[in-house]
Amino acid sequence: MTGGAAGGGSARSGRGGRTKSGKPRPGTGGYGKKKLEGKGPTPAAHLRPGHPAQRRAAAKAAGQSAGRGPGPAGGRGTDRDSRATDRGGRPADRGGRPADRARGAGDAPEVVAGRNAVLESLRARVPATALYAGPRDGSDPRFNEVIRLAADVGIPVIEAGRPELDRLTGGAVHQSLALKIRPYDYAHPGDLLQRARARGEEPLIMALDGVTDPRNLGAVVRSVAAFGGHGVLVPARRSAHVSAGAWKASAGALARVPVAWAANLVRALTSYQEAGLFVAGLDAQGDTDLGELSVADGPLVLVAGSEGRGLSRLVTQHCDVLVRIPIAAQTESLNAGVAAGIALYEIATRRAR
Repeated sequence: MTGGAAGGGSARSGRGGRTKSGKPRPGTGGYGKKKLEGKGPTPAAHLRPGHPAQRRAAAKAAGQSAGRGPGPAGGRGTDRDSRATDRGGRPADRGGRPADRARGAGDAPEVVAGRNAVLESLRARVPATALYAGPRDGSDPRFNEVIRLAADVGIPVIEAGRPELDRLTGGAVHQSLALKIRPYDYAHPGDLLQRARARGEEPLIMALDGVTDPRNLGAVVRSVAAFGGHGVLVPARRSAHVSAGAWKASAGALARVPVAWAANLVRALTSYQEAGLFVAGLDAQGDTDLGELSVADGPLVLVAGSEGRGLSRLVTQHCDVLVRIPIAAQTESLNAGVAAGIALYEIATRRAR
């Protein structure tokens, strides 16, 4: 036994922990505890050599050290933020975005799953990067129409098996079809002012406070397009962002009306006020009827809140005027999409006069 231990370096090493006769070696009785100690907690993914997250972190660090990181040379976020205080009338809220978020970087690519959902998205011309299709079902006309619509607009059709479709959709019911939506390119809050000035018109901007339903966002965008508005402003938190549902509800208006993204809605509204715009909040308890809004024909920001909670306290405090829409029964309420459509129509009518 001594010779075996010396040759193998320990009583547990050599020949798979067995003696020359083939019998299992006895345990150490606790004297070899150090040999059984673990290596400590598993390091984070970006610290593990060879891990994809570690490679991405190393590539990012190398890019920043070479001058290609976030900033005027490598991204538009900081460059656009610095110009926001140089040009007259641009909101000076440092771009309304966190410093580590590049301009144009929308939400992560969304995946729409299921034959009906994919078909409706393609009919609404939702911008997509790829269509993943499993084995074709010739008995279902929806499948063939999806393939045809994708081919008509140049969306690549990629054949995928069930395991890959399950992975792409997170295990959702995909019915052999999945559509990857392109991330939305959000505008800068100041771009909405520039858009109005380029048209030679008084700015008319719709802001949303606490509206979390993408369908309401799409409906608001559709009303802004119909009544001559110049864009929609949404906050980063507690708000619906542009998704496939918003695209479908907008009926294609999102291709014509920009949506701006603000890290802090109150700060963005304050910047608009400093640029000479009035901020009017839609509130059932407002002291001014919509038909009596005297600043309707001037530079204006309309703010709509959620149906249940309305405008937040801070947003209400920063509004120049609170406007109510007269309705027959005080117990009834209007959701953001309906309220915005009514208000925008009234303002468009006043401006046309």
